[in-house]
Amino acid sequence: MDFKQKLENYALLAVKVGVNIQPGQTLVVNADIASAELVRLVVRKAYEAGAKLVKVNYSDEVVTRTRYDLAPEVSFSEPPKWFADEMEDLAQNNACFLTIISTDPDLLNGVDPGRIRAYQLVSAEVMASYRQLLMSNHASWSGVAYPSASWAAKVFPDAPEEERIHLLWDAIFRAVRADVENPLEAWQLHLDGLKRRCDKLNERKYRKLHYTAPGTDLTVELPEGHIWCQAGAVNAKGVPFLANIPTEEVFSVPHRDGTNGTVSSTKPLSYAGNIIDRFTLTFKDGRVTDYTAEVGQDKLDALLSMDEGAVSLGEVALVPHRSPISASGILYYTTLFDENASCHLALGGSYAFTLEGGTALTKEQLAERGMNQSLIHVDFMMGSPEMNIDGITEDGTVEPIFRNGGWA
Repeated sequence: MDFKQKLENYALLAVKVGVNIQPGQTLVVNADIASAELVRLVVRKAYEAGAKLVKVNYSDEVVTRTRYDLAPEVSFSEPPKWFADEMEDLAQNNACFLTIISTDPDLLNGVDPGRIRAYQLVSAEVMASYRQLLMSNHASWSGVAYPSASWAAKVFPDAPEEERIHLLWDAIFRAVRADVENPLEAWQLHLDGLKRRCDKLNERKYRKLHYTAPGTDLTVELPEGHIWCQAGAVNAKGVPFLANIPTEEVFSVPHRDGTNGTVSSTKPLSYAGNIIDRFTLTFKDGRVTDYTAEVGQDKLDALLSMDEGAVSLGEVALVPHRSPISASGILYYTTLFDENASCHLALGGSYAFTLEGGTALTKEQLAERGMNQSLIHVDFMMGSPEMNIDGITEDGTVEPIFRNGGWA
């Protein structure tokens, strides 16, 4: 299969499996200009599927970096309200949203962390209503990737410059199953397998999870009524979609106040154009009480100080170490891929749909049920070949879930 056909398959997956555009819908595409080739294919596939309008919002990593280097301080304290209002209105009116990721993981390396945090904070605050519509699955949303030269150089620094993009493309096509004859069928089979995992976990109704591995001894309480999910979801109109491509995880929600112990990261975290690596978090009664990072300590400081909920967990996710993405041995330096090579946790807000009846509850009611509230949701990888996970039932029975990084 040649490159052109694989790219066609990829665009088809983004439109038909990712956002699953329906006739008469609007599709909003947020992408870097480096990904214009894929964007144009997505636009064509969306209109062929009956889209009413495809609206493309382009960004440019060079322009973004220039702003952080040269713009006055006031530039980072003014929220993009016009953009937030438009996106919220589109989400309320049945639009679906596709993000195409291609940005350099080191884009903002060397930028004053205060500038980054200031803009993240005002943006998160003004975008909160829109994000809540997505986090409750009111609207369909999905994310895919497109390799830029800067990203490919980060992933394959030792390869000849002219080969890096091709190597990253090959890795992406394999990871997203765009290199098979019938990618739509392949994805349905894969999602069916993940659903079976969820069904088994939901039958058990574990009260707690206990993680042990080198540098990790962590107990995570799960709230009553928690639901194990996979990335295949259903929006408010009953239309299925896939929140990110690729996906290898099953995930649920931790109780905001029920995490205790220490967890160590096992892969670098690409966050806000910087890398945070080899970090450890210590929790007591659901909150981070101590932390340290060998790389990016100031970036971790900024992340954990975003708001009150940034120091608590909003997601627990299980991914076997022998997943296809992990088996590739490639470190992608983007959460979209790296989280699907490793068990992970997320700091910040919970997904309402991971709690029984959660999408019909108010923020206050969700909080009463133990759901974390935050402007952020940041996944970090902590799985390894040495990871063991036990499920603890309501009566205290301990059952193996993971042994040596894989399903028990």
